[in-house]
Amino acid sequence: MNENRYLRWLSSKTQSVFWHDSAVKTEQAEAFSNGAAGMTTNPFLVNSTLRNDTAFWKERLSALPKGLKGDEKVLALVRCVTGYYSDLMMPMYEQGIPGKGYVCAQTNPNKTGDAEYMIAQAKTISSWAPNIVVKLPATRSGIEAYEECTALGMNVAATVSFTVPQVLAVGEARARGKARAERNGIKPGLGIAVVMVGRLDDYLRDFACDSHPEVSEECIVKAGTACIKRAYGIFKERGYDAFLMPAGCRGANHITDLAGAKMIMSIAPKIADMLKDVEVFEERIEVPVNAGIIDSLMKMSEFRRAYEPDGMKPEEFITFGSSNRTTAQFIECGWNPLSAFDYESL
Repeated sequence: MNENRYLRWLSSKTQSVFWHDSAVKTEQAEAFSNGAAGMTTNPFLVNSTLRNDTAFWKERLSALPKGLKGDEKVLALVRCVTGYYSDLMMPMYEQGIPGKGYVCAQTNPNKTGDAEYMIAQAKTISSWAPNIVVKLPATRSGIEAYEECTALGMNVAATVSFTVPQVLAVGEARARGKARAERNGIKPGLGIAVVMVGRLDDYLRDFACDSHPEVSEECIVKAGTACIKRAYGIFKERGYDAFLMPAGCRGANHITDLAGAKMIMSIAPKIADMLKDVEVFEERIEVPVNAGIIDSLMKMSEFRRAYEPDGMKPEEFITFGSSNRTTAQFIECGWNPLSAFDYESL
């Protein structure tokens, strides 16, 4: 296995927790040798590993019932992958260390506006194993489902999330759901609020090109970092116990600028490779984004919506540009291709 000194430092010498963002077996093995303690998956990643590493999954796929269709088929395929990894991580999970030993599985991204549908599907997914984390979208309906699932004791992560107002709504839903669980004698599960930092940068880059060409690339690549740092401070002030999770990273800076934070960091193999070249091991979570960069970014209405705690109302979350882009990818490159995946002919 290739040694990654930065990731080993991050995962062993700071309070940051490293989760691997891929479902490919060889990549998973290397990540865990360098300190990974959990895994994030989504429909796109599950589809990718089943199609590109079919030989590894063939035996497990052959055990699936024949003739499955629709959601039943997709969930069986998702369970095929996440179930393998949840078994692999069970000994770590059983140690009881917060944030360690988990694997994520996502609900149908075609249904991000249907809370009841998502709750029903979350119940199915969470029944697979105690260390499964159900991923729900940070839409108004998804956050409603998040609270209910938290109240039922499930491990839950809010994904398709890019902004301060989204994760604050998730933090509040987590607090309400946790209180309900405890009143009913239910042990609350793990709670996560994702900020897809790089995907926010991607969207704002296009927005700047279209409407504010004076906003430089130097500023754009700090947008997601600025948002998650602001959210982190507010989470601490309000006492929210959900873990913030930087995800959708595009550069090593999305991790190095957050090093030392009490966060669960979703790190894809390409970002892990970039981190191999980092020579300065420094906790930077308390280092603010340059005020001049913030001032430049604030020229853009879409950044203000993402950065200000009251920048959006919950009913606007589903229409935010990054939300539309990411949901479309999860549908068209993940869930729908899984629905068409011919596992019976392997």
